[in-house]
Order: sequence, then structure tokens, then C-alpha cells
Amino acid sequence: RLPRNNCVAALHYRLSPLLGTMALSACSARPFTACSGRVVRAVPGVCGLRSVAVRPQTSRRSVAAAAGTGLPIDLTGKKAFIAGVADDQGFGWAIAKALAEAGAELSLGVWVPALNIFETSFRRGKFDESRKLSNGGMLDFAHIYPMDAVFDTPEDVPEEVKANKRYAGAGQFTVSEVAERVKADIGNIDVLVHSLANGPEVTKPLLETSRKGYLAALSASSYSYVSMLQRFAPIMNPGGAAISLTYVASQQVIPGYGGGMSSAKAALESDTKVLAYEAGRKHNVRVNTISAGPLGSRAAKAIGFIDNMIRYSYANAPVQKELAAQEVGNVAAFLCSPLASAVTGHVMYVDNGLNVMGLAMDSKTLDRGA
Repeated sequence: RLPRNNCVAALHYRLSPLLGTMALSACSARPFTACSGRVVRAVPGVCGLRSVAVRPQTSRRSVAAAAGTGLPIDLTGKKAFIAGVADDQGFGWAIAKALAEAGAELSLGVWVPALNIFETSFRRGKFDESRKLSNGGMLDFAHIYPMDAVFDTPEDVPEEVKANKRYAGAGQFTVSEVAERVKADIGNIDVLVHSLANGPEVTKPLLETSRKGYLAALSASSYSYVSMLQRFAPIMNPGGAAISLTYVASQQVIPGYGGGMSSAKAALESDTKVLAYEAGRKHNVRVNTISAGPLGSRAAKAIGFIDNMIRYSYANAPVQKELAAQEVGNVAAFLCSPLASAVTGHVMYVDNGLNVMGLAMDSKTLDRGA
């Protein structure tokens, strides 16, 4: 079974264009406990009271794309840290749910400005329907940390951010600080998920993108993965796995996906290969990325043309159906499991096969009568 009691400390996420990924930030830990009929007790903690409870022993879970059957993915006893979950709509949530179905214990990192909204929604049961697991249990989180992945250390945080009311009382939220807190709270981890991105000028064509906007996209969407592996890989158990989310715009032109985001995704994929070598040799950790198809998440809808991309994918992909977020989650669970122990440095496409197409089958130019 999944842990029956989970303490939500703090969290953050940042909207990511098109893919439904989230860029993460951090806020200070706040006493917040998500429980479902669990017995908890409050004890003194660094940031105030925190809840503590004895967790029941987990049982084996099986994650499969069809009918819940197939080769079992067992992550019982494994601990995962997921950066970039702020609601129940995107790929980050789907990955969390798949890992939970497989038996993993989950902790989150969420962007500071989104923390209160997430906490409130979680506490009031707005996510309860999507929290349901196949065994009748509920998706829960051991810890939720505030985190801003564009800042590596406290020294990197500018004064204007420190003075921002959204960060008031945030406490330790940089990548290095969150990694230290994770180590102190739960020890080593086995799975690291980077489900975040941000391009402040994503709606601008590349020719109109400023240097500041371009570099911001790379910082939040690409370098953040490097930074996280720098700090988290040393606290990962040998044989652990790290995954991120990318998009086919890294390889092909997707008009409207601008502001340097296509460049950021290309960098992310290239870095995945280099990190696979370096983290593999130094820490015995596998590094992969998932290139997911279009999903109508809240973050993706902020760009404005996601519905068109979903229709285009349906009309032109080899498999004609809308992509479900859980299909990406299931592949992520596989990549993080022992079943994928020889897979690293790989870009895994989960897009109904759209990436292989070189011709738009719904193009009017294919009409013989034209």
C-alpha cells in the first residue's frame, strides 16, 4: 500500500508552455498535513510543527497501459522527488500517480506563487477524484517543498525576489537548499523527476525574442535539469533514475512555440545524453527524457493554440487518438523501474507516433481533386 500519512510541507510550480510541464520554484516549509483518516502527532520542526506518523508497509503495484495487466513495475520501497506538480492536470501529476501505483513514496517541489493554491485545493478535496488509485487508496505526498529551480543557491536570489510578497516567509527554496532538506527528511532517493519549464516570451517568434527572454527559457527549462542533477544525484541510490519532459519542437519547427523554448528543449535533449554519461559514471544513475505529445493542460492552454495541436496530432499521427497524460506517466514509471535498467541517455517519444511523420495527412494539397 501507499504511505497512509503524508506531510505536505511546501511547494511550487511554474507554468510551462504547450507540454503541460511546470517550472519549479520554492517556498518555505509550512505546517500542512494531508491525511485521510490517519493518526498523526505534531512535533517541533525547523519551520514549526510538523506531522509524524508510522507508515504502513507498502505492497507491490503493477502499472500497465492496458487493463492494468502485464509485466509488473514494482517500485515498492523506492523514494521519488518530483519537481513541477501544481495541479492534477499535467504530466507531472500523471507521473506522480503512476509512480504511486507502482509503490513509490513521493515528495514534491512546487513553485512559490502556486503553493497556497495547491495546498488549499488539496486540503479542500478538489483533487480527490484524480487522487484515486486502482487499489482504492488515494495519491498522497510525504513532503511538499517550496522550490524555485532558477536559483541554485541562496546567493543567487536577487533582492527584488526576496522582497516580493509572494516569496514572503518562503525560507529555503533554492535547488541546493531543497536537496539538503530532502536528504535530511527522507535520506537518499531513487527517482528524480524534472517536470518543469518556463518561457516568458513563448508567444513571440524567435526573431522577436529578446536575449533576456531567450536565456530565461533556457535557465528555467534546461539548465534547471543540470542544476537538479548536480545537487540530487549525490543523494540518489545507485541504480536510480532521473527523467525530464521535452517536446518535438526541439527537432522540428512548431510555429507559435517561440521565445527560445524550442532551443531550450533542444538543449535539454542534448544535455540528457551528456548527463547520462556523467551521472552514470559518477553516481550510477540513469538519465532519460520523455518527448510527449500535446496535452490540453492548464499550462499548455496559456499559449493559446494547444487545441489546434491536439486536433493536428489526431489527424496525422499513426495512432489516431488523443494522448492521455497517464500514458506518459506509465512510460515514466517504466523508465524509473528496474525493467529499464539498461536504458539511459534516451529521448523516449510518447506521442502516438506523430514524431515519425514527414507529411501532414490532412493537408489540402493531398486532395487528388485539387
